[in-house]
Amino acid sequence: MRNTVKNHLLDQIQKGELKVGKTINLAALSRKIGVSVTPIREALSQLEQARIIKAIPNRGFVVSQLTRKEAKNLYETIAELEVMALENSVFSEEDVQSLRLHQLKLQQSHTFMTRLKVRFQFHQLLVHKCSNTVLLQILDDLKARLLFYEQGYGQDASFYENVDNQNESIVRAIEDDNLPTAALILKMNWMVVLEYIDRQMSA
Repeated sequence: MRNTVKNHLLDQIQKGELKVGKTINLAALSRKIGVSVTPIREALSQLEQARIIKAIPNRGFVVSQLTRKEAKNLYETIAELEVMALENSVFSEEDVQSLRLHQLKLQQSHTFMTRLKVRFQFHQLLVHKCSNTVLLQILDDLKARLLFYEQGYGQDASFYENVDNQNESIVRAIEDDNLPTAALILKMNWMVVLEYIDRQMSA
């Protein structure tokens, strides 16, 4: 039941329905998904550990505010962890085709939320062959928090065209069985997005 609640909240985050600063109403959430308050509190505690929400006395659980320092820490950490996962992966021809399909979907995405969803799916495919499940769970938690930054500050479609080109280079390197080059471009990819998000936040 706890995972049901957690998945519901993560789905709201992905759809942009759960906003920064919003208080999560436990009673309303309980009625909406038909789950008692106890597993809801357990799920919220997990999300708090992942720094997605925080508990405020006399107010309850609230989606944490965004900061430039946290953004820098998040992007740099995700970049390092994805590189680690990528370097410990073996890709089949089917895996490469799946990456190419998602890259094509990304190029054909015409709305910001669709592009964001497909971009995160692309990154999920890059690391899903890694056997370290702890590493993958940490990445999932960090990316759930990262969505708030990209939903709030990453809505310039022209900027992401450059990111698409980097993705294409990553896929080509994997296709050539050159994971060191793919890892280098992958890290650059996240750093380019970080620089853009940081500029948007400072403005």
